[in-house]
Parts: sequence; structure tokens; C-alpha cells
Amino acid sequence: MNKTHDTDVAFIRALAELLNENDLTELQVKRDYGENDSLNVRVSRRQEQVAPAYAPAPAIASPAPGHAPAPTPAESATAEDPASHPGAVVSPMVGTVYMQAEPGAAPFVSVGDQVAEGDTILIVEAMKTMNHIPAPRAGTVKRILVEDGAAVEYGAPLVIIE
Repeated sequence: MNKTHDTDVAFIRALAELLNENDLTELQVKRDYGENDSLNVRVSRRQEQVAPAYAPAPAIASPAPGHAPAPTPAESATAEDPASHPGAVVSPMVGTVYMQAEPGAAPFVSVGDQVAEGDTILIVEAMKTMNHIPAPRAGTVKRILVEDGAAVEYGAPLVIIE
């Protein structure tokens, strides 16, 4: 075995351990070694029971016919799936969510807080790197869809800012 191969195998094993330690279903990483030399790795595992990364909002019973207009398809999707909400901030990576800079510190945001574009709203730790997630727009934090210390998948809704 050559040295690069040995380090690649160690790297893949480390990814598999990270996958198991954080109860993730998939990790994908690309390592660039040079102009025409790279390593693309996708580590995944099958789950017997597939569960969403977030709990959908419970269905709301509609009033008797004729009392209120039916919601539009866009309104229905927003009510049922937070990821489809126009104010949803989604995870840019697979990792672990932290709501504050360090244990015992105040959370970055709470429901009802006003945020400016670029303000840190939470941290996603991926491969021992703390990634500050900025607010993509100014607004009010309407919902926080994740818990501190929770594992998140790529694209999972984290917060709704309106």
C-alpha cells in the first residue's frame, strides 16, 4: 500500500466513525490533492425505519364547509412542511447543531428575536469544525425547528425567519 492510500483509508474510517457517533445516515466529502487528483467519498448506511429530521406540523382540522376559504396549495405546503416555508433557513451541511457559542452561554437567537442579515443564528459542527450559520435576511425568528445538540442532515430546516 502506498502512503496516500493508507491516509485515504484512515480518512474513510474516520468518516464512518463520525457517521455512527452522530447518528447520521450519510456523509459526502471531496478532497482535492492537486489539479487532476482528488478523492470523492460518500459514506452512508441504511436505516430500517426512516424518520424525518423534523416533525411535521400536525394537520389542522378545517371548519365546516362554507365557513372559511380552503388554503391554497402553497399555504398547505408551508403549514405541513417547514422546509417549504419561504423564511426557512436550512442546514448547509450534515452535522450537530449548537444553539449557543459554548455550554451555559445564552442562545444566539430565541423565538421572537429580531435578527439582521449576517447575524449568527446557530452553529453546525461538522468534522470538529464549528460553522457559524448566518441569518440570510433580516427579520423576526418565528420558529426554531431544531434542538441544541441534535444531528441534522444537509437541507434540513433549522429556523424560520420572517
